[in-house]
Amino acid sequence: MRVAAVVFDWGGTLTPWHTVDVRAQWRQTYAAHAHPDDHAAAEALTDALCDADAHHVRLGREEHRSSTLEQVLEHACAAVGLDPSAVDGPTVRASYERWWEPHTFTDPHVHPLWAWLRTQGIKVGVLSNTIWSRDYHRGLFARDGVLELVDGDVYTSELDVVKPHPEAFLAAARAVEADPGECIYVGDRLYEDVHGPRQVGMRTVHIPHSDIPGDQTVAVDVTPHAVAHHLADIAGIVHGWRSGAGDG
Repeated sequence: MRVAAVVFDWGGTLTPWHTVDVRAQWRQTYAAHAHPDDHAAAEALTDALCDADAHHVRLGREEHRSSTLEQVLEHACAAVGLDPSAVDGPTVRASYERWWEPHTFTDPHVHPLWAWLRTQGIKVGVLSNTIWSRDYHRGLFARDGVLELVDGDVYTSELDVVKPHPEAFLAAARAVEADPGECIYVGDRLYEDVHGPRQVGMRTVHIPHSDIPGDQTVAVDVTPHAVAHHLADIAGIVHGWRSGAGDG
């Protein structure tokens, strides 16, 4: 197999899986900022933010429609009669990002793996289902010293669709300037990260180490081309495929 690029999922793949308290995320950032002295109003806004978040997650899972953080905030504010500009802004956005910081650190094995891939003439790509912006994600990679190893990255906040829609994977292939049939996709979810890329001819590697909530999973009858129990396994899988050793 000729391997032109390896494209990676982000959350739970390039970052260790973390189970987070979604309600606390909204309550301690946007709701606390909008209503610092009104507990009842802050709780009502937190409810609206959780409902809006869940709604946009469902749009992605059921209709493969993408969303942005701004859309979630607008949806929640409309439900409680607030102007979104009164809720969002640089100060609260910084608070929100600080809340997420412990959950966004890049796995330490990413740098040596990506550096090895590039010594082999293989491009490194990223494709993430996310409501967050390109600048935010790239800032995380820069913070962790791996941004210079990324050849092409796609964030669904910039697209109309999310994984497993085929167009998301075609966009990722375009970003790394490679034919989809010469790309490998690596991710932790069978529906989004195995079923999705197989539709466009990508070979797939599943990393089944994330404790994905049941309401985020979709039952699908699909088998990955290989299973890696650690990011460090990827190099051996890629080497085996390139040398004609077959599926790992």
